[in-house]
Amino acid sequence: MIIKICGITRAEDALCAATLGVHALGFVFWPRSPRAISAERAAAIIEALPPFVVPVGVFVDPSAGLVAECRDAGIFVAQIVGAVPAMPRGMRLLPAVTLSPDGTDITPNVAGNGAVLVDAHDPVRRGGTGRTIDWQAVAPIAARRLVILAGGLEPENVGEAIALARPAGVDVSSGVETAPGIKDPERMAAFVAAVRQVA
Repeated sequence: MIIKICGITRAEDALCAATLGVHALGFVFWPRSPRAISAERAAAIIEALPPFVVPVGVFVDPSAGLVAECRDAGIFVAQIVGAVPAMPRGMRLLPAVTLSPDGTDITPNVAGNGAVLVDAHDPVRRGGTGRTIDWQAVAPIAARRLVILAGGLEPENVGEAIALARPAGVDVSSGVETAPGIKDPERMAAFVAAVRQVA
C-alpha cells in the first residue's frame, strides 16, 4: 500500500515522514494553496530526503516552464489538477481526478488504465479540502486501474476507506496537520500505523 503525505512545507515534517516509511511526499506548487511552496524551498527539503522517498509536485493548470523548474528542483512525479502541459523529460504524470457526478467513473476521463489520484471535487480550492468521497464508488475504478485515494483521510477513517475502496495507495494532508502545511508527528505515525494494520 503506497502512503503519500501531501502539503509538505518543512524539512522536519518531511524527515519525520521518511522515518515512518512513507513512500511519497507532496509539494504544492499552486500559489493559491495555504500549503504552497517555492521550487527553491522544496529543493532544499528534497536534498535532505533519504533514497526511495518519491517527491511529488502538486500543480493546478501549470505552465510547462513551472513543471520543468520543479523537475530541476528534484520533483519527478507531477500530480496535476486541470490542464496538462508538455511534460519535461524524466517527469511522470499522476492525473488528479474526481468521481463523475453519477459516481460510476472519474472526471476528467483519463484514457487507459494508468494511475490516477481520486480526490473530492472542489472547483475553488482544487484539493486539500478535508472532504471525503464515496469510498464504495471508488472500488470498481480501483479494480481496473491503480488508484491513489485522497480526500478527507485521517488516522481515524483510513482503515475503513481502504476496506471499502481497495486502492493501491492513500494520500493524506489536512488529516495529519495542526495547521495548513504544519504536520503533527503523532498523527502521521498514527496514520501510517492505521494503514499498515489493514493493508
